Amino acid sequence: MYELENVLRPYAWGSTTAIAGLLGRPASGGPEAELWIGAHPDSPSLAVTAAAADGDGGRLALDELIASDPEHHLGGDSVARFGPRLPFLLKVLAAERPLSLQVHPTLEQARAGFAREEAAGVDRAATERNYKDDNHKPEMIFALTPFEALCGFRPAAESRAVFLHLVQCLEVAGLDVPALLPRLLEDLARSDEPAALRAAFERLIAGGEDVAAATAAVVAALVSGAPMASHGAELTTVVNLNQDYPGDPGVLISLLLNRISLAPGEAVYLPAGNVHAYLHGLGIEVMASSDNVLRGGLTPKFVDVPELLKTIAFEAVGVPALSAETTMLGQEIYRPPFQEFALQRVELRPGAEPVPLAQAGAAVIIVVSGAILLDSPKGDLQLERGASAFLPAAEAPVNVHSVAGATGPAVAFAVSTGMKA
Repeated sequence: MYELENVLRPYAWGSTTAIAGLLGRPASGGPEAELWIGAHPDSPSLAVTAAAADGDGGRLALDELIASDPEHHLGGDSVARFGPRLPFLLKVLAAERPLSLQVHPTLEQARAGFAREEAAGVDRAATERNYKDDNHKPEMIFALTPFEALCGFRPAAESRAVFLHLVQCLEVAGLDVPALLPRLLEDLARSDEPAALRAAFERLIAGGEDVAAATAAVVAALVSGAPMASHGAELTTVVNLNQDYPGDPGVLISLLLNRISLAPGEAVYLPAGNVHAYLHGLGIEVMASSDNVLRGGLTPKFVDVPELLKTIAFEAVGVPALSAETTMLGQEIYRPPFQEFALQRVELRPGAEPVPLAQAGAAVIIVVSGAILLDSPKGDLQLERGASAFLPAAEAPVNVHSVAGATGPAVAFAVSTGMKA
């Protein structure tokens, strides 16, 4: 087992205090958006090896460590299913401001897009690059604090009701109704719901003066006290998004999407094609090991509209909530419908019986409260709050123990593949 040193991504939307507070260390003073725990080649964790104790460096990039013996580190089943790389990536995510509106490709789309851009010689660091790797990026988020997000299209009729309310508010106030809004009402009234959602989305993502003017009119009416009726969360979101991204197409696109609020301990999963944006909160995010993102607004970054439209699944979906499965061994496991990963939450009261890790292949683990002792047939490793570790497949089975003398509960999150152990 290897303790890890992880890469902190300082994206501008990140909180300056949330990750530091969770992990019990001083804040850096700048935004701390994502802590990456895994072997993605863009920001691999460093495995602390035995040589570190001798003052001889003793740190090896996790992707290099795994490549030295994939069967040992990942297990034969994982290598056969996903290839000789860690198939998942664990992040601690802290959003102080909204992330971009985005969607992730299917595996087939990612492979084709990556090959196409490689053949065209597009630099992997170029701003116009869509596909950074050849993998898909299904993901899930587990809320550690109240967590706000946009997630997938809701029924066209529900979105139409919101836009109709806005039109009526403008009319009652004696204000001009931007021509864009009646056109959206026509789009969303189509009997073919996927076609209705696509038409409305395409009209908005086109941007331009019409979209900017309509957004400004809507926001001005809301700020001036237009009633929000039963649409308070959605319309407040419009006002807030416009503060950060005035006139951006994503401001009104947000009204096409499910507006969700997760309480601590709740989780959702996000398959390919799901348009989403995290708005605010601290959470544990898990995904297939990829950095492929097609953006659709709420960002100054490159937006490739034609490629984006190929990637989106234009279908109304319910909120993809994910509940825990409690096993006969006392394991609390979140299993999204993806084979690349499953998340286990471990909570141990002082003196509690150990909990076995649900490990199918390799695993990573991070401690967010208290301290734990990892015990395997080959050795043990104690981790304090804020520490993390990589557990090779060959190390299994691993049990998680409370630490002698503990005065409070220990909480940790572990990720392994979604394959059956």
